[in-house]
Amino acid sequence: MDIVLLVKAAIMGIVEGLTEFLPISSTGHLILAGALLGFDDGKAKVFDIAIQTGAIFAVILVYWQKIHGTVVALPRQAKARRFALNVLIAFLPAVVLGLLFGKAIKAHLFTPVVVATTFIVGGFIILWAEKRPPGAVRIENVDDMTPLDALKVGLVQCFAMIPGTSRSGSTIIGGMLLGLSRKAATDFSFFLAIPTLIGAGAYSLYKERALLSAADIPLFAVGLVFSFLSAWLCVRWLLRYISTHSFVPFAWYRIVFGIVVLATAWSGLVTWAD
Repeated sequence: MDIVLLVKAAIMGIVEGLTEFLPISSTGHLILAGALLGFDDGKAKVFDIAIQTGAIFAVILVYWQKIHGTVVALPRQAKARRFALNVLIAFLPAVVLGLLFGKAIKAHLFTPVVVATTFIVGGFIILWAEKRPPGAVRIENVDDMTPLDALKVGLVQCFAMIPGTSRSGSTIIGGMLLGLSRKAATDFSFFLAIPTLIGAGAYSLYKERALLSAADIPLFAVGLVFSFLSAWLCVRWLLRYISTHSFVPFAWYRIVFGIVVLATAWSGLVTWAD
């Protein structure tokens, strides 16, 4: 295996892990990083989706007590069954819309210019959401969510199919606008990521299996390991951060980064490959 390719895989894994659970779009960053590294062919696109599983393992580790407790309590506790049902309900809209429109979205929207534009738009949406007068928080804990709350968050998550939007940003900010506390919205976003990203990774690997071979195992292994490690650090940091901070800094990061990408593309300073 080419050592340069493995280094690229490690970099992409770090980018995935650091951005997956922040409201700044991991897919968008992977598209941009891939364009800069020349790591953006068909196999690389499968790689980008598959290494999300590494980030999910980090979430499972951080939330292991809650996940294990829920699974064990499913046969005897209504609260555990309601929580599991809510995650399933929130997961389904992305499955349906992904199967219907995923191919068209990948064909037409997975470009650096689209990503940069949605970075900027998403940043202003976060600023708007954070500056709204504080409304009544109805839900302080994920266990207090109703199936209707879960469905609404699941529908909001579907906006993240547009690259650069951010899955975590859509679910966290959307959840807050729907009456969830910042902590509850963040926690549910993490739990919802588990079936969403594992499902996307498995489906992508199966669908594009003809592009892959046993020789690609080291490449994917490196990406998964670095994605896991960086995501584990990021999730632990984010849970501490949200207890005392808003998402405004991430909004400005999105806006500035998006403007830089557009400016370099239009000036020809950087050739962003589609």
